[in-house]
Amino acid sequence: MRDGIARAAARTGTNFDFLLAQARIESSLNPMAKAGSSSAAGLFQFTNATWLKTLERHGAKHGYGWASAAVKGGKIIDQSMASQIMALRFNPDASSLMAGELAGDNRDNLVGSLGREPDDTELYLAHFLGSGDAARFIKALEANPSASAAALFPSAAASNPSIFLDASGNAQSLGDVWNLMSSKVSAAKANGSFDPNSFDTAFLLAGQGYHAPPRRAAPVAQPLPETSANQSMSDSLKSMFGSPHASSTPPAIKAAYTKLERFGL
Repeated sequence: MRDGIARAAARTGTNFDFLLAQARIESSLNPMAKAGSSSAAGLFQFTNATWLKTLERHGAKHGYGWASAAVKGGKIIDQSMASQIMALRFNPDASSLMAGELAGDNRDNLVGSLGREPDDTELYLAHFLGSGDAARFIKALEANPSASAAALFPSAAASNPSIFLDASGNAQSLGDVWNLMSSKVSAAKANGSFDPNSFDTAFLLAGQGYHAPPRRAAPVAQPLPETSANQSMSDSLKSMFGSPHASSTPPAIKAAYTKLERFGL
């Protein structure tokens, strides 16, 4: 699962650690997960509406033009494609790519609203509430952290009572919800430590600090690199990033090649 998330992070310019943590929080890395209280589904728990809007904006650049072409204004205009389009949420590669793109959109929106870069908790809050409500939450939190979160966000509270209400059913404050979100993100990121017994090339790349260039429009979608059971991890790296001796190869990638050779992989 991590390799697909790592590829999506690299292709969308999203931080790998954040994207992996988000998948852990949302679905415990289960691509078939479904929410019981909303339409959220898949690895990143996209709701129907958010999935369609994100796919419409970004699907074509990642090879899903057939799906994005069937969506207009966040609505499916070709109902014969509806089941296939919604089923893509359960495809971990498609879900990871759209989650990376959505994180980038949310980041841009929060920068515009807050006038600064959002931290990981704020970025996750944007996935949870939408970037507009996340900005409103953050500003309200700064003004009065003891205010009732459920009173300000009744729809979100109705769908997520475990977040907005305590064990006794009392409304949580904005500060309480923030602390809960922050602890979720921190715990999920802490679980991302390197495990040599489940060695994964893409995970190594992310751990080495490789990040794709800044987000930019891609007029032609490129297929994801494919690997085979007989292909070494070094070969996988070469297919993704080119020769380790090329002057354009990032230092982090060259370091990854060195580690792979050390492991004989």
